[in-house]
Amino acid sequence: MSTAAESKLLSPELLAQLERLELVTRKVFRGRMKGERRSKRKGQSVEFADFRNYVAGDDLRLLDWNLYARLDKLIIKLFLEEEDLHFYTLIDSSLSMDFGDPSKLEYAKQLSAALGFVGLIRADRVRIETINQRVGERSPVLRGRSSVWRMLQHVESIQPDEDSTTLADGVKNFCLRNAGRGVVVLISDLMDKAGYQQALRYFVSHQVDCFVIHVLSQEELEPDLQGDLKLVDCEDQDEAEITVSAPLLKKYKQTLNSFVAGAQEFCSRRGIHYLLANNQMPVQDLVAKQLRRRGLVR
Repeated sequence: MSTAAESKLLSPELLAQLERLELVTRKVFRGRMKGERRSKRKGQSVEFADFRNYVAGDDLRLLDWNLYARLDKLIIKLFLEEEDLHFYTLIDSSLSMDFGDPSKLEYAKQLSAALGFVGLIRADRVRIETINQRVGERSPVLRGRSSVWRMLQHVESIQPDEDSTTLADGVKNFCLRNAGRGVVVLISDLMDKAGYQQALRYFVSHQVDCFVIHVLSQEELEPDLQGDLKLVDCEDQDEAEITVSAPLLKKYKQTLNSFVAGAQEFCSRRGIHYLLANNQMPVQDLVAKQLRRRGLVR
């Protein structure tokens, strides 16, 4: 913990709040290891759940020989099984995220580190990746409190990427790399000329419990511009000359509101949790209040 407290991503005050939280999923997934999360499946553990009749192929070690002696019937003992949660955060590291103060990417990194920390201290399996990673480029799977510093080093190393990978291709590659189901949090500004819809459809077909954190900067939400300007797209260098006026700003806000409302509706129709995040909102408030209300943490 002393090393985690030294990270610029997680302040001591934030760590104190995160210690009291745990990640939640609406779905039950089959884990590869026994963990601390209660499963709806029956298996082997120390907590008894139920009996059922023996069928060919059952593990003979689960037979209740005391019942057999009394009833002359082969009965299997069932126990509540616990399984680990697979938790992923997928960070959009495109150049459009390198905007704002703090930049949207820095905000995404801090949020990813906070959620990863919650997962690690609860013995969940945590993997943090970026959109630009190829199919064969796997980030480490981390588990346990001892992996916190390794997780922080990995997140801090993420930089804006000049690769022109689309959001759809990035999510598709993520799904190909990670066959295991679990909770996926996409942190992105959703600004892609090819659109975000196909990317989110990949999550739906992958049958994961998906959360979209739509990060926008204060400068994008409330632009403070005036006069004649030349706008340059940071990703493909497209240029546009504009004259900022009250009608133009009004139209911009209408377009932005339509964009946000469209993303929210698209996610809602497909069972994806959507949350708009301003880069000025403290991460501890976003996690402990907004994401708690959305059901990601408790």
